[in-house]
Amino acid sequence: MLRYDQYVPSDARDGAPLFVLLHGRGSYKGDLMGLQPYLPASALVVTPEAPFPAAPWGYGPGWAWYRLQERGIPEPESFRESQRALAEFLAELPARLPVRPGPVILGGFSQGGVMSLGYALMHPGAVPMVINFSGFLPVHPDAAVTPVSVRGTRIFWGHGERDPAIPYELALEGQKRLRAAGADLTACTYPMGHAISPEELADMVTWVEQGLSRAMAP
Repeated sequence: MLRYDQYVPSDARDGAPLFVLLHGRGSYKGDLMGLQPYLPASALVVTPEAPFPAAPWGYGPGWAWYRLQERGIPEPESFRESQRALAEFLAELPARLPVRPGPVILGGFSQGGVMSLGYALMHPGAVPMVINFSGFLPVHPDAAVTPVSVRGTRIFWGHGERDPAIPYELALEGQKRLRAAGADLTACTYPMGHAISPEELADMVTWVEQGLSRAMAP
């Protein structure tokens, strides 16, 4: 079981939306908990920690989800191992929460966004909403982009047009592949680098709230 932090509102109820947010490379489990105040007040928030130490790969003092092999391509085995750990984590998580969660929103920043997209492709329809902040669409044998693999999941993709870490051109390539497969994709571009801007966060929350309203409609 991956280590994690969690936030549960004092008035939490069964059916509350569950945000599972994955940090970027070289960071730690508490990083994206800073987004919690901006999310819907009823939401449960869980932030797991990646399984690999980042320092041996030159990624900083924290933790990493995979080793990058080349542009847009994670090293296959570390990516597969983290995906396995994430799948086990998501399967066990509901039993560890004090209330029964409702819709799951899986997302992350940079490597966390890549992991989230990869999980959705490897488990079609398992999560209704996926958020990718400044990540790329992974090229991996287990994460094929097909009409079947994108079915049942709405995707929000926010990216900075001046991103020096994951170039905007790489984002456009991934978005083109997703659209060609018929994905329900909302892609937003911002005048920033490798970051999450207040405008992007507001757009994401609006997108989530619209998706939750659609899910609850009769």
